[in-house]
Amino acid sequence: MNEERKALITGGAAGIGRAIAMELARSYPVVLLDLNEEGLTETKDLIEKEGGKAHCYKADVSSFEEMTGLASKVEKEEGPITVIVNNAGITRDTLFMRMDAAAWELVLKVNLTGAFNVCKAFLRPMLKARWGRIVNISSVAGQIGNVGQANYAASKAGLIGFSKSLARELGARNITVNCIAPGLIKTPMTNALSDEIKDAYLAQIPLKRFGTPEDVAKIVRFLCSDDASYITGQVIRVDGGMLMA
Repeated sequence: MNEERKALITGGAAGIGRAIAMELARSYPVVLLDLNEEGLTETKDLIEKEGGKAHCYKADVSSFEEMTGLASKVEKEEGPITVIVNNAGITRDTLFMRMDAAAWELVLKVNLTGAFNVCKAFLRPMLKARWGRIVNISSVAGQIGNVGQANYAASKAGLIGFSKSLARELGARNITVNCIAPGLIKTPMTNALSDEIKDAYLAQIPLKRFGTPEDVAKIVRFLCSDDASYITGQVIRVDGGMLMA
């Protein structure tokens, strides 16, 4: 295990975030952030059963002040963060004409501003070390839009622009910044969809199946490795071929 590297994963309590945490923990210690304390504990236990190391912090990524304070605490207790995976995200789906300002603002605040807050708070050690990896979890919805998800799609499209801008700014410091755009992945969020909606999505996927959190986690692992040292500013879709444009 490489103790010199440490990965921070937001939204690590379940789903894609848990799979990413477990995948990266096979290589180096991980620090997990989420508001779901019970889920964080479950993820930590799973990692430790496999011989990995994990530290958990209940935290709200949408709060700039909380992230700033937490960054100092984490560096003091765990050491500097060298890998950031911005995975935390929520949905508040409804048709645009029914969407209120609160639903719009909350999704943008967690999904997009949360990534800004985390990067702003935890980036300095990477700049000092002149090495780092940042992976932001977007969505194909951010590239093609989706009915009833104007807020979610806007937040995920914003992550793509955010990632490309950071990639240009941080490349000279040997810090890569990339984006992953998952398609339909088996998570509690997609499990809540009706069978009719699921069937409609499957009809658009050449591989004729939903993806798994592990499908996404393996791409994150690659982008965070030395093997991906010449890849930055990219959007990699993990969608079974649903969007090929």
